[in-house]
Amino acid sequence: MRLLCVEDTADGLLDLAMIAQRQGHDVRYHLRAFDPVKCPVGRGLVERAHPWQSSMRWADLVVVGGNGKWMSELDAWRAQGVPIIGGCAEAAAWELDRMAGMAAFKRAGIPVPPFRQCSTLREAMEYVEKRDEGCAVKPCGDIADKATSVVGKDARTILWRLRRWQQEGKSFPGGLMVQDRIEGVEFACGAWVGPDGFAPGFEENWEEKALFAGNLGPATGEQGTVMRLVKSSKLAEQVLAPLEDRLVSMGYVGNVDVNCIVDEDGTPWPLEFTMRLGWPAFNIEPALHGDIVEFLAGLAEGKPPNTRRMNEVAIGVVVSLPPYPHSHAKTEEVVGVPIWGMAPSIEARVHFCAAQMDKGELATA
Repeated sequence: MRLLCVEDTADGLLDLAMIAQRQGHDVRYHLRAFDPVKCPVGRGLVERAHPWQSSMRWADLVVVGGNGKWMSELDAWRAQGVPIIGGCAEAAAWELDRMAGMAAFKRAGIPVPPFRQCSTLREAMEYVEKRDEGCAVKPCGDIADKATSVVGKDARTILWRLRRWQQEGKSFPGGLMVQDRIEGVEFACGAWVGPDGFAPGFEENWEEKALFAGNLGPATGEQGTVMRLVKSSKLAEQVLAPLEDRLVSMGYVGNVDVNCIVDEDGTPWPLEFTMRLGWPAFNIEPALHGDIVEFLAGLAEGKPPNTRRMNEVAIGVVVSLPPYPHSHAKTEEVVGVPIWGMAPSIEARVHFCAAQMDKGELATA
């Protein structure tokens, strides 16, 4: 099969491209965000495609990572019959525009935590100060970095962060959502959506967002995840099933994930959508698959093969180097840093995000 992987930032599709190549598929890979000369992600590992549009007719299947670029263009390609996983403008809005996401939950009859939309940082600060209690403050609009959100047990903690954002000159064109803080356990579930609805089985996952063990250190988008695939899920029945018909009608084919807080009474409160191949969740899932490319191709046709292993657990941990999880350093400063310890025996368990194959120099004593 001819597979084209297209992503805006390095969120895991290089890994899919390398897995597909090992499984005997023809692969091309495109990454927009990094300079193809100064930071040639994928060089020496897979064939790189620049621009990606010239490979759309070549591909039997196109897999898109992220949802911040090319959505309308990809919708046009989909309308021409190109099989695409991910990349739907309306679905992307559910994640990027938190107000649109909350509206989607409400239309489906799914209760959400109380929230208020604030148009400016100053308005959010005044509202948090007046409430004088813990809450969550999350950017709205075209902002993909969920790590920007802040959650605190008291108003003082939240106000400190908001003032810090103000000092740093941060702006939020789409405004901010101030959401009630609910005590409970963070728990997410996901499903794969095809033309006729959900593929059999649901992903249940628990995320670790702090950089260090013990829930310490700065927040990241996601530092590690425990995942299992199950044939049925009570959580999915409550927060995913009511959305199925709308996802099909909008033409979305891909993964949908809903992150929730489950309170002490067992009630799930949806917090946000992930309307793309979640990172690092998608890098973990191949451990529970046979040929994941065959699964994705079948999903696009409405005939996903029953190849996933149910009721097994897979765990992924993000092993990182600067500038992650922040962007103070230039990415080019870490290009060429060797990755030690790679061997064929562990190849299937290591999932590269941004890597290349190149000649290097060994240090000498």
